[in-house]
This record gives sequence, structure tokens and C-alpha cells, in this order.
Amino acid sequence: MKVKTLSRSSDVYLPARNCEVSRLPRNLDPDLHPFERAREYTRALNATKLERVFAAPFVGQLGNGHIEGVYCIAKHTRRLNSAASGSGDGVIKYWDLSSKEEVVSFTAHRGIVKGLAITLDGNLLSCGMDNTVKLWDVMKTDHSGGPSKTFLGSSGFTGIDHHRSNPVFVTSSNAVQLWDENRSKPIADLSWGADNVNSVRFNQTEQSIIASTGSDRSIVIHDIRSKAPVQKLVTLMRTNAVCWNPIEAFNFAAANEDHNVYLYDMRYLTRSLNVYKDHVSAVMDVDFSPTGQELVTGSYDKTLRIYRVNEGHSRDIYHTKRMQRIFCVRFTMDAKYIMSGSDEGNIRIWRAEAAARSNVKSARERSKLEYDAALKERYKNMPQIRRISRHRHLPKPIKTAGETKRIELASIKRKEDNMRRRSKKGTMPYPKEREKQIIGVAIREVENKG
Repeated sequence: MKVKTLSRSSDVYLPARNCEVSRLPRNLDPDLHPFERAREYTRALNATKLERVFAAPFVGQLGNGHIEGVYCIAKHTRRLNSAASGSGDGVIKYWDLSSKEEVVSFTAHRGIVKGLAITLDGNLLSCGMDNTVKLWDVMKTDHSGGPSKTFLGSSGFTGIDHHRSNPVFVTSSNAVQLWDENRSKPIADLSWGADNVNSVRFNQTEQSIIASTGSDRSIVIHDIRSKAPVQKLVTLMRTNAVCWNPIEAFNFAAANEDHNVYLYDMRYLTRSLNVYKDHVSAVMDVDFSPTGQELVTGSYDKTLRIYRVNEGHSRDIYHTKRMQRIFCVRFTMDAKYIMSGSDEGNIRIWRAEAAARSNVKSARERSKLEYDAALKERYKNMPQIRRISRHRHLPKPIKTAGETKRIELASIKRKEDNMRRRSKKGTMPYPKEREKQIIGVAIREVENKG
């Protein structure tokens, strides 16, 4: 009996060394691959498990930190490896992030350093409760002679920020003031009603717009072209910090005392775009990723959380045993790392993606990581994968406070439902989650002086 079989030359289908790889024939008919989805699910599950196994977000701390608590951090917007920090004893340190060592350290103010900003030419602006703003040349190794310039104010300063492309900066104290680096007096007063202004930030895209937060629970939008405030938003509780989205120029995030962060559109302040929850204490600072897709928050509950812009709950939470209350957080300009300054004096560096590594990867390794990421995204809503990817070990005080908060909120909601059930229909409407923190919005008409 003679049997004939198909035969193919290996020269056609097997690639030669150092030559372009030829595509192997493959039939993609789903009838021929009945277990493809099952295999993909298993691979996605394994990739999710490995991601949690290799999650190591903490990179290290900068040098020996500060003696007092760290209350402000400034990042260099034009260099990846430079940052500055200010502490409660008036000391400023300039850091090299690649080596994690300090470049220069000097005493800048009497008392706490409340704000830092890096100018266009790489110099450093600092402000403190001693009623002064000082300009420092950080390339000098000896600062015993004092700052390059000193700007005097009428009261202690609480915040500072620099314009992206012009030699002007804005400060917050008992007023919001606009300064020119070449003048000793402020060139404009942008205040609107608050006794004390807590923080102030320039919009890095719409560069003439400023946002400030006041002790009267207000968020005020200012325009330096008209040198006047434009809009005012009043909330139920005080806002501690604001940050503009670097990609979506009209949107900004506000860190509030009610444990939440709110995302607003400056054109429609009557409601928030999103509410970011999960913290169990006041949120002290917030910062956007340079990509505009994520934001990081630091809280009084000794944790920092990372949120996706379009989601309401954090995708990750970072904490250590020794870390105390966090007062400042910043993304690095490559969006790969996060800096946090806390009350015990350390400046910590974290990975933005806990399981990511910054080593050089081969093409095959990069392809595998992209394939795993696509699988995890495709099957992220499967119960087992969702449970593993969301699970985090929390400190006992945070877990207990979170459970207590959930019980309290459920009790309030149950009480409102009982009152609504026993009231006349329509007299107690359901409050909208994105509007109930807003008390009112005021708009000031400004004459065009141009």
C-alpha cells in the first residue's frame, strides 16, 4: 500500500538567521480555535496575579530628608532630574533625582516655608510666613550672602506659583498679588473677598488664568489680562489645594476638607465633572500627571492615592509604616514617578505604576508586556480578575476609619430616605452627588481695558 503525504520545504517557512522573519500560515477561523477565549482568560488571570506579586511602588527617599516636616515641593518643568523642597524650619534643599542626593541646602526663611516655584532660567522662588518672597540662584554653592532678590509683603505668604513663559509670579497671603521679577512691589491685586488665601496656581496652558482657594471656602478664577477676578465658587467645606489639567486647559482639580477631590470645568462651575473618593481624612494636596490622564492626592490620613481622571475611586494606594501626614505630592515630568513630602521630614519617590520597571527591555519583553496589558484591559471586569487587581492591604487605622465612614454615610442616607418617605411628594428631592457640595457661584463683570 502506497501512502502519499504533503511535503513542504523548510526553506520557505523557517526564517534564516539575520534575515527578515516571514509570516507563518495561520487560519484565524474561530471554529478551529474553540478554546481561544479560555486560554486568553487564563493568561489575563496569570498576568494580573504576577502584577500584584511584583508590585513594589516605593523606590526610595531623597538623601536624609529634612529635620522638620516637608510642606512644599517644586519640580523643574524643563529638566527631569531636578526638584526642590521646603520644610518647617525654613530650610530649602535642591535635589538631583537621579542620584537622590541634595545639590545644595540653605536656610531661606524664619519659620515655615509655605511655597516654592522654579523660574524660567532655573532659579528658585520661595515664600514664607516671615512676609518675604526670595529669589535664589540654586547654582551657587554658598548662599551665606543671602538671596539674589527679596520681595516684601504686608503679611505672611501661603503659596506661590510662576508663569510658564513670562517673568511674573503670583502669591497668596491676605490677598492674591501679581508680581514682576524686575519690580519690588506687586503690579496687581487680584483678591475677591477672602480674609486669607490658602493656595494659588497658574494654568500652564491658558497662561493668563489663575485659580486660588480662600479661607471662606471659595475657589476664585482670576484673569491677569484684566487684572481682576472673574468667577467665584463657594463650597460646603474649605479647599486646600488646586491643580490645573495640563492637557484639558479648562479643567482643574480641588482637594477638599470633606475627604474628596472634585474635578471642575471653569466654564460650568455649577456642578463638578467628577468626584474622587476613598480618603478618610482631609486631602491636603493634588497634582495631575503630565499626560492629564491621572492625578495623585496626598491626605491627612497618611496615604497617597492615584486616580484615573474618568474614574471615581483610586486605582492604587501607597503607604509606609513610618510615613506621617502628607502635605505635598508631585508627579515627575515623565509621569513615571511620584514625589511626596510628609510631616516626619522625608521626601519619598514612588513608581506611578507599582509593578513597572524602568530597565532597558528587549523587543520580545516589550511585546509580552503590551500583550499582557491588552489582556488585562479586555478581561478587567471578570470577577476573579477584578478582585485580585483591586485588593490592597491597608493599615488597620485606615481600614477601620473607612468602615466607620461607610456606616455613617449609610446611616445618613437611611435617615434621609425615611424623611423623604414620610414627606409630601417632591418636597425632598434627591441631592445630586456632583452638585451637593456647591453653595453658590458668582460671576463678576469686568470691563475690557484693552
